Amino acid sequence: MQSLNRYFKSLMLTELFRGLKLTGRYFFAKKITVQYPEEKTPQSHRFRGLHALRRYPSGEERCIACKLCEAVCPALAITIEAEPRDDGSRRTTVYDIDLFKCIYCGFCEEACPVDAIVETRIYEYHFENRADSLMTKAKLLAVGDQEESRIAHDRAADAPYR
Repeated sequence: MQSLNRYFKSLMLTELFRGLKLTGRYFFAKKITVQYPEEKTPQSHRFRGLHALRRYPSGEERCIACKLCEAVCPALAITIEAEPRDDGSRRTTVYDIDLFKCIYCGFCEEACPVDAIVETRIYEYHFENRADSLMTKAKLLAVGDQEESRIAHDRAADAPYR
């Protein structure tokens, strides 16, 4: 009986018409295409993009070279070297993030006890040489200085969830 039913359905092309019905439904639906360079889609304040190192309002870098971000990174994309300063505190001499290795998981951001490393909402970046994929401490601090107002605003918006 089942084989007869299957034969009748294939003879009447019911699967074909069901597929055409689905295609027709989406063919006449309103399109949601975005003209990318001119139009931007809304972005969450929790979006994880390009990394940045933050500074205190006094201008001193926040990173205390605890190396928690390096330890928690699943892709081993972060490299940190540190030296003690004259006042006894430690600060980083090398802070590198290899963007080819990074999976933008946000673990480094969550592990940082002083909120020094953050992921900004910058997603429009590129590099033409392989060497440019290495975010050095100077580049990270420059991004942090440039985006500090947006980072602070996003941190304030995310405060109830922390």
